[in-house]
Amino acid sequence: MIVRVRDYMVLEVEHLDEMTSVGTAIDRLTRSRHHGLPVTDTSGKLVGFVSSKELLRNSLRRATPLKEIIRPGTYTATPDMALDDVARIMFRFGLRDLPITDEDNRLVGVISNLDIVRSHFERASPAKSETLKHLLAERYGLPFSSRRGLVPLARLVPTQWKVFEDELEGRRYELERGFAEPVLVVQKGDLWILVDGHHRALAAQEMGLAQLQAFILTCDKPEEFSAFETGLERVAREHHLNSLSDIEIDRSAHHPLLEVTTQLIRRVGPEDPTGTTGPPA
Repeated sequence: MIVRVRDYMVLEVEHLDEMTSVGTAIDRLTRSRHHGLPVTDTSGKLVGFVSSKELLRNSLRRATPLKEIIRPGTYTATPDMALDDVARIMFRFGLRDLPITDEDNRLVGVISNLDIVRSHFERASPAKSETLKHLLAERYGLPFSSRRGLVPLARLVPTQWKVFEDELEGRRYELERGFAEPVLVVQKGDLWILVDGHHRALAAQEMGLAQLQAFILTCDKPEEFSAFETGLERVAREHHLNSLSDIEIDRSAHHPLLEVTTQLIRRVGPEDPTGTTGPPA
């Protein structure tokens, strides 16, 4: 299945009118988290894109309207374009954001390089769900189904007893920007067993969220499945895990991936950018 731009583009686009002054544009861009903004005419048609570099070059011309400093035209995509094709365009030209226009050249959305990365994460998640579904079917000789939906955080039973604090910070960042992939859950009657995504779930709970997007696996023969204690349930029981609050947060060590990265940073320091004189691995 081809994933389209419309599946991931942001519809509420922050943009500037071509008559907006340079000074106002600088103020708007400074308050935003963007590196540039699309520029439209009074009818909503896209006329260009103003970057932070262009505004910096013209920072002393604060009263000048944008139409006098921007280069007319910019790279664009349409909602029906394949997302992978758009990703290639953005990579080839080093673009952070790409305006999306309709057949009348009206601005209808924008897609960022973060949206591209998020799409790859989300496309990888169903593979995890399918793998677990087949494993459960083989283990218990029962058919299972998978769906995507919201799960209540307060009812999740974890199967991981420890998470790392620094990884929680990264998950909070992803959740705030809609960048986090769904968690993976097995629903067994009233039991919601969290299989994958413990850092995401705990970060969401700390942020005050009540629900989280998930891939949910259920057995097509629930009465027969209820007769088994799964290995997931056994892990939760043996480690006294009844809710997300029972997960230990390790504040004294790095997540293994971050630990490796930190070691590399120490080895390749500012004094030796090539790493040739650093300590041995």
